[in-house]
Amino acid sequence: MEKLPMTKEGYAKLQEELDRLRRVERPQALQAMNEAAAHGDISDNADYRVAKERRDYVESRIKELDDRLARAQVIDTRDLATDKVVFGCTVLLGETEAERRVKYKIVGAHEADIRAGRISIHSPVGKALIGHRLGDVIQVSVPSGKKEYEILEISSE
Repeated sequence: MEKLPMTKEGYAKLQEELDRLRRVERPQALQAMNEAAAHGDISDNADYRVAKERRDYVESRIKELDDRLARAQVIDTRDLATDKVVFGCTVLLGETEAERRVKYKIVGAHEADIRAGRISIHSPVGKALIGHRLGDVIQVSVPSGKKEYEILEISSE
């Protein structure tokens, strides 16, 4: 069984979603199905089909989250050493070709959100950064071509 690395925050977020699905979404979906079924013939009942699709989605999401949480390898990022880039650290990068800086936190694949500055450890940039130190220059092949970054700061934020 392949382990999924994730931060404590990412684990807690999945746990919260799973709890909400079980306590709120599942009962609501079942109630909607029962109400729609009470209106008569379910074979020709659009409300029933919609409610059933919602219930099926909720059930599949619950299974997916159960699987992720069972395979989770929670990594405590509180006391990270900041002498090199590791899972869970935050890295400030300077693009060498442009006067632009970007800040990324290295997280598990299911926690990644580029808009929030969280990139997957399995992404091209994430893979290229792991193990490098302050001041190192890395080259990364990205969809738009090759980029070169200098590591300006490593922190455990």
